[in-house]
Amino acid sequence: MNILDWSILAAFFIIMIVIGAISYFRTSDSNDFFVAGGKLPFWLLGISHHVSGYSGAVFVAYAALAYTHGFSIYTWWALTVGISIIFGAFFIPKLWVSLRINEKIQSPLEFLSKRYNLPTQQIMAWSGVLLKLFDMAAKWVAIALILNVFTGLSFVYGIIITGGVSLFYITLGGYLAVVITDFVQFIIQIVAGVAMFVIVVLKLGGISSVFGIWDRLPPENSQLFNSPYTVWFAIVFLLINFFSYNGGTWNLATRFISSRDPKEAKKTAILSGVLYLVWPLILFFPMWASPLLFPDVENPETVYGLLTMELLPHGLIGLVLASMFANTMSMTSSDANTIAAVINRDILPNLSPRFRQLTGRKSLFNARITTFIFISGTVIIAFFADSFGGVLGLLINWFAAFVGVISVPMILGLIPFFKGCGSKGAIVSMISGTFTFIVAKLTITTSLIELHPVYKAIEIGSPVIVTLIVYLLFGFAKRK
Repeated sequence: MNILDWSILAAFFIIMIVIGAISYFRTSDSNDFFVAGGKLPFWLLGISHHVSGYSGAVFVAYAALAYTHGFSIYTWWALTVGISIIFGAFFIPKLWVSLRINEKIQSPLEFLSKRYNLPTQQIMAWSGVLLKLFDMAAKWVAIALILNVFTGLSFVYGIIITGGVSLFYITLGGYLAVVITDFVQFIIQIVAGVAMFVIVVLKLGGISSVFGIWDRLPPENSQLFNSPYTVWFAIVFLLINFFSYNGGTWNLATRFISSRDPKEAKKTAILSGVLYLVWPLILFFPMWASPLLFPDVENPETVYGLLTMELLPHGLIGLVLASMFANTMSMTSSDANTIAAVINRDILPNLSPRFRQLTGRKSLFNARITTFIFISGTVIIAFFADSFGGVLGLLINWFAAFVGVISVPMILGLIPFFKGCGSKGAIVSMISGTFTFIVAKLTITTSLIELHPVYKAIEIGSPVIVTLIVYLLFGFAKRK
């Protein structure tokens, strides 16, 4: 990192702050703060939905899989996400936006008290918010570690900078600031990703290398499926992604809720799905080619950092680092805004009557205070990440499992065909899915996965599959 890289990184943070300040003057109540008044165009929400769907993990964990397992990362991840969103676009987004128009919801959990009952909604809300505290804390830790690798900046200062900037622009500007910064972050990601793609292509001999690298890589790297990421794993991931990216992941549901009307919500989903089908092909190419450039990497998770530091000139290094921040901060800002909506709309009104009738400036003030407190809590937990040891990682796994389990009664609860399944089916199915997650974690070992890769699919997919089966059985029993 030299002065040019630092200047680009500083400019990135300044832009985030300026967007927050500008959005502040366009936000007048909680409806503006949480869903931007339902006035945003589909292209802005589609890009936001896409950017909010993945974090800096793409440059670390997914980059490692691209290095070791080749093209299969696209098949089981990006392709299944794109298909899930485009398929769901024809009937799910319109249900979300109709709830905002007809029921005036601002939180993705708000409809659950009517659809099931209050206890069911509260179980989902409290569990999700508490686990999300630790999930977001882990994201601050991850991005601080990236900053430390590139710049040498201490762990604590990395958390303060990233958490502090996010705290400022989200608290001031709310959802409008989140979506606009998503757009800016997407532009940064495109510029940085295309620059990396072009430089790697030139390094490998020109445009012919786009297809020519596969003959120089291990044969399994060019396969659609590479064990343990088999066709069964992709099918399971397709099911999980269908529920997650169509609104089971709360911050993604907000992109549909805040659409102008059902047609706009559908176009939002289609745009996001198309981006998932196209953009990862460019983004992942340098990672797929990296074994040819760095054949003896001990830790594949460092491969994108190596590509950046070894191949890019100063200026572009700062831009790539900014794009890594952009990915993670997009997800954290989206999460923070949506969780604040859940706290304001689903939790606080049931704790005290004085939170039930807030309107105008009072509702906006309460929204900002809630957001400030929640983000501050995640930053404080991040400071003490070392004290948690393996507990933090465990809680992150629990959150991932919980999101998958809760997404089944959330998404199917939207669809009229499943109206026969009530609160008992929702609660029992979530308990069953959670119990399955525990059993899978305790019984499916690395040696089992090595014995047969289908165990990897079972480990990942069994909680959601069991939740789905139990939920449908309750609905079928009630119909009879």
